[in-house]
Amino acid sequence: MTKKYSLHLAIFSCLLLLQCKPVKETVQLPEIIDKPIVFDKTRKQLSLEYLRDRYGLERETPTIIPRMIVLHWTVIPTLEEAFEAFNPPTLPNWRPDIKDVSGLNVSSQFMVDRDGSIYRLLPETTMARHVIGLNHCAIGIENVGGTEALPLTEAQLKSNIELVKYLADKYAIDYLIGHYEYTYFENHPLWLEKDKGYRTQKTDPGEDFMGKVRRATKNLNFAPVPKKPITP
Repeated sequence: MTKKYSLHLAIFSCLLLLQCKPVKETVQLPEIIDKPIVFDKTRKQLSLEYLRDRYGLERETPTIIPRMIVLHWTVIPTLEEAFEAFNPPTLPNWRPDIKDVSGLNVSSQFMVDRDGSIYRLLPETTMARHVIGLNHCAIGIENVGGTEALPLTEAQLKSNIELVKYLADKYAIDYLIGHYEYTYFENHPLWLEKDKGYRTQKTDPGEDFMGKVRRATKNLNFAPVPKKPITP
């Protein structure tokens, strides 16, 4: 092979490489343990009523098209206690602050234990009641703990990052938010809550935890969260 031919071959190979699209990063499927909460006729009916009454959405099944991932903390100290809180279809008496809005119990699609174990409580495209105004398009990830005595762990951080990557690879996710940021979406096209007085103040999962998850997933290029409204 002549030097001239070798040079031409090398140039041609380089041009081919430049035309090739970058290979998409392979997302490793995190270990997910299915631990379903009760989803009976009552929960299904209450979910459909929630979609209709809160958002004006008439559905035959309480399914969502995920556009957002919302990170939470439970404040409840153990996995089993948190699971028992979410498991009943109807809201317990210790949540009078939101009971008048709907009898549907709170829940989420995922829960991450303090050792990092990931549990799926509901199918990913089944609506859960975990974030005002956005349940119709949001997948919720609850983290066990979140108190001063039980701050979220490094194992939970790692699992949240893995789970966000998995969900973003599977669905057309536009936003990754902390629960404390949900009101920033008022007046956004995704915001469908009809009742202007139905809001609760949230701090979960903490700005530090949220910042670490965002930095670890910045290559996913989520859309920026709307700016916090300026209060008079």
